Amino acid sequence: MLPVFNAIALPPTRRSALTWLDEALEPQRRQLVLWVPVLFGIGIGIYFAWPSEPTIWHAMLVLIGAGLCLLGYRGGLSAGALAFIIAIPCLGFVNATLRTQIVSHPVLERDFYGTISGRVINIGRSASGNPRVLLDEVILYGGPPVARVRISLTGAAGLPPAIAGRTVMLTARIGPPGGPVSPGGFDFRRLAWFERLSAVGYTELPAMVLEDGPSAPIFRARMALADGIRAEMREPAAGFAAAILTGDRSTVDQEVLRDLRASNLAHLLAISGLHMGLLTAFVFAVVRRGLALIPGLAVRYPIKKWGAVAALIAGAGYLVLSGASVPTQRAFVMVAVVLTAVLLDRPAFTLRGVALAAMLILLVRPESLLQAGFQLSFAATAALVAVFEALRGFTWWRDEGKGWVSRYRAGIALLITTSVAGLATAPLGAFHFNQVSQLGLIANLMAVPLMGAVIMPAGVLAGCLALVGMEAVALLVMAFGIETVLGVAHWVAGLDGATRGIKAGPWYVLPMISLGGIWSILWRGAGRWVGVILFSLAAWLWFESERPEVLITASGRLIGVMTEDDRALSRASGNSFAARSWLADDGDDASQAEAARRWTAQSGQGWQKVDLTNGWQLIQISSRSRWPADLPECDDRTILIATAWSPDLPLPPSTQTCGQVWRRDPLRATKGVAYWLSDDGYDLATVAGHEAARPWTATGQ
Repeated sequence: MLPVFNAIALPPTRRSALTWLDEALEPQRRQLVLWVPVLFGIGIGIYFAWPSEPTIWHAMLVLIGAGLCLLGYRGGLSAGALAFIIAIPCLGFVNATLRTQIVSHPVLERDFYGTISGRVINIGRSASGNPRVLLDEVILYGGPPVARVRISLTGAAGLPPAIAGRTVMLTARIGPPGGPVSPGGFDFRRLAWFERLSAVGYTELPAMVLEDGPSAPIFRARMALADGIRAEMREPAAGFAAAILTGDRSTVDQEVLRDLRASNLAHLLAISGLHMGLLTAFVFAVVRRGLALIPGLAVRYPIKKWGAVAALIAGAGYLVLSGASVPTQRAFVMVAVVLTAVLLDRPAFTLRGVALAAMLILLVRPESLLQAGFQLSFAATAALVAVFEALRGFTWWRDEGKGWVSRYRAGIALLITTSVAGLATAPLGAFHFNQVSQLGLIANLMAVPLMGAVIMPAGVLAGCLALVGMEAVALLVMAFGIETVLGVAHWVAGLDGATRGIKAGPWYVLPMISLGGIWSILWRGAGRWVGVILFSLAAWLWFESERPEVLITASGRLIGVMTEDDRALSRASGNSFAARSWLADDGDDASQAEAARRWTAQSGQGWQKVDLTNGWQLIQISSRSRWPADLPECDDRTILIATAWSPDLPLPPSTQTCGQVWRRDPLRATKGVAYWLSDDGYDLATVAGHEAARPWTATGQ
């Protein structure tokens, strides 16, 4: 215990209670180290949920408190657990605070239109399918200093050739990263802050590549390799191959992306743990078995460790070749932990290895905790390791008599792996992406073996054969495997009931689901049912949550109302990001144009009226300076949107009977409004009201 507690003579009942608690926690002693990244992550989560930005002095006080807890501990297991539970989250809180300060950079405060120059450090594709470039070393001619800028090239000229790593000059319209479009919605500004992204925008004019000599040699080599792959293959396999080998997803067909998402195979496109694991496992097996063929070598030398070193080098090369994105860094850390365990003659696949990898990532990039990739990767990995560790305890799985399990072990392991990974990631994926692939198990059982047995080995062989100019044969095999996988994705995506939309849940559901799953895996004994209860409670709260009946953008131009046929939108185009976000959060896969066809409104000269539930109505004024003469009467259940009305003109006295009246400036200050209507009145939430005072919320639209 802490020294102050040791100095106090506890009564016998208190001592017996502590003794009982020590005995109850004894089965968890070996699990304590596994809780370190969990508690560290809780501290990071508390930091991001904090209502205002902590200062460095606050962080120092928290750090001192954590140190006192750890240094002062001198008691039993229960007192140690208490010190542990207090100190580790404090360290996570401090780490996230420091990380936010380290990545601090200027953010554009208002829209800018003009000439921009910068070095291209990444090439991608926007949600609308247009190519886009990420620039650093940016200069805004006549504008303020910025860090990185991302610009979509929407013009007919498209992406200039040989642009990778070169400095370009273009005329574009850019603005600060956008915030949420509904209360509690996804905040792109936070993601942009940790990527040092100062502004985003677009241009319809061609970009000019400056002749300033080569730069960014690794990036240029990656893009050259991607172009070489595309030259040897036909589409759509070429875009898929370039994406999984070099990280360049700029030429992946949009129809292919939709099929992969609907069939739950989109993870095959992102360079993550699966790709890194398959590649390093193939290299490890080839080197180890190849050396074993040399007489006497396997007896005299540790060829298993040599294979691990070769696999580690191959993984590092793949990390660099693929652009070292955050998911790929995460995958390499996990693989490096496994291979290091092989070098140290330790068990390779253990929960301790998963905990170590998670801790390393959270130390370097604490913001990863909030990203779907981190959560999905570690949910799948931890669940798989836990299940296979448990299976090793069963006699039938070990099958020492070499019976049917030994004969079909590979197929059984594939079925277990796919099922467990799918079940572990399904609730998290549904929360983040508002969609569940109901036939994803079938698609993964058919596609994942092709990735492991054909596509990734062929990619490795193509890299080796490229040294002698014979990579075409391996790429041909790789193309066959990719086309088969894409065929599976297209077939599954076309089946009835392939996907199901899931409505967005309240924010607190996600940590409850995560903690429930972690508790069920890490706790030893009957207490693990606490995790099941927590998970079930989260699912119930999610199911019982209600979506807003009315959503209004900050400009008042786009309105979404809930109808019997799902949400109806007031416009078929414009405000497309808000429209997509609203529909996705409703679990609705309709397009904006389809949702606009649900809009049924009475209209007159300069106004339109929509009937809502519980006797409410919404009236939107489109006239700027002449008040509509035939406007329906307002009452206390009327929401009046008068953002088009000139702010210099007063509203007529008749509007005073309206329950809610929104003019341009007050509505813009809310940054977006949501209504829940009832017989007793309404509940109102605004985007601005859900914002905390953080560095990434100081500016933005």
